[in-house]
Formats: sequence, structure tokens, C-alpha cells
Amino acid sequence: MARPIWSGTISFGLVSVPVRMYSATESKEIRFHFLDRRDMAPIGYDKINKETGESVAPDDIIRGFEFAKGRFVELTDEDVDRLDIELTHTIDICDFVSIEEIDPIYFRKGYYLLPQEGAEKPYRLLVKALDETGRVAIAKVVIRNKQHLAAVRPTGDTLVLETMYYADEVRQPEEAPRPQVRPAEVEMAKTLIENLAAKFDPEKYHDRYRNELLELLEKKAEGEPLPEPQAQEGGEVVDLMEALRQSVAATKKRSSRKTSSAKKKKTTARKKTASRKAS
Repeated sequence: MARPIWSGTISFGLVSVPVRMYSATESKEIRFHFLDRRDMAPIGYDKINKETGESVAPDDIIRGFEFAKGRFVELTDEDVDRLDIELTHTIDICDFVSIEEIDPIYFRKGYYLLPQEGAEKPYRLLVKALDETGRVAIAKVVIRNKQHLAAVRPTGDTLVLETMYYADEVRQPEEAPRPQVRPAEVEMAKTLIENLAAKFDPEKYHDRYRNELLELLEKKAEGEPLPEPQAQEGGEVVDLMEALRQSVAATKKRSSRKTSSAKKKKTTARKKTASRKAS
């Protein structure tokens, strides 16, 4: 496990649970560097004054907020210290809610919360209570001088804190077009959804674009021949009902194969169990 990025306590009622916070996710995004075409040397990032075009020394760079067009005010560390941030080291729980009530659009980033030494029992108590009530805790927490709304929930035997957007940070969508759809089309679409239904298994999904891009870059670095660029095919206008029929037919075959495979596994398992009992 990596080093903790934050430590403090979970507080609800008169209960306090000391915890440490760890990043629960990491980006696998491929990052590129700017290079000089002439010698392939990396290009540095130079901070310049946008008015004069001159470079600015690190000691001369300050933080500022644009309160009106072209008018700025400086924000110093002393200004930050003046803020009322009593909850800097506390995950202060406001409510316990049902997770079904939270639209996933509100979630930002996940962190693991693990107990500090001596806090294992109250930590375990909170995990078990949340799990058995089916509730998640809605809390406020300050991380790196920014107050976040957050949800604390159990996953297995571990607590996960997911930072959330505030209501005024979630944009309202424009109203989508509402063309008429026939009942037969809806039923066909529902059949297609059921044929493709499965239990969620995150291990089965992979970033194909990233994997293929890495493979291409490795080949290019080794001087191996590269595949020819693929021509883009034009979009084809199809009959919606016919497309649904063909999709349902194709997924029905897949569904039947999965059912047959599952039955074979169950039969094999029963035979093995019977064989063990007999022996």
C-alpha cells in the first residue's frame, strides 16, 4: 500500500474513528512530452509574463483570483490560515442515506480509509453497521485546503471515501429530443438489453485503445514495421427495427451458449460432488 495522503478522524455523533486515507485509483492515461524535432530533446515548460513575454522567476509567482475582467487579487498562505477550516483533519458525517438516492454523476474520486493503530474495533464497527443498514455516510472533509462533499461507504471489509460534486457544480442537461417510438421497438430493445445482461465484472473490461497505442509505440521504438492506417467507413443509415431484430437474434445465440456452458459446469460440479461422496 502506498503512503497515506491524509490522516484524521471520522466523526459522527460522539464517535471518532482515527483513519488514514490512501488513493484508491490511479490514471493509466498515456502522457506525452514536447520534443525538439531536431534532436528529440524534451522541451521545458517556461513560465512567462503574458503581457511582456518575459520569463518570470519562481519567487515572483503568486496566486491570484480574477474578481473582474483583468482585475486580480492576491491570495497568500496567511489568507488561507484566516479561513475557518476546523475540519481539516475530520471527516464530519452529516447524514446517512441510501446509495440508490445518489446519482453517479456526483462522484469524483475514490480513496481508501484504513484505521490507525488502536482504532481497528470502532472502524470495524462502522463498516459492519453501514453494510447491514445499506446506508452510506454523507460527509464534509477538507483535503489540501479544499472542502469536499463526500460519501463514505463499505466495500468488503474496507471503507471507501468518494469525493463528490456539490449540487451547483453539476450542470443541468439540455432537453433531449423526444421522437415517438413504437411499443414494438421498445419491447425489442428491452429484449436486447436482457440478452446482454450480466453481472458486473470489472476485470473483463480493458482499455483497448491504450493497449494498442502502447504496442504501436513499442514497435516504432524498435523500428518494426507498422500496420497500415485503417480507412474510416462512412455512416450507414439503417432501419431501426431491423437492426434491433438482428441484434436480438445474435445475442440470443450468445445467451444460449452461456446458459449451456453454465449448465455443463453445474452438471460437472454435481458429478464431482457425487463421486467424492461415493468414495
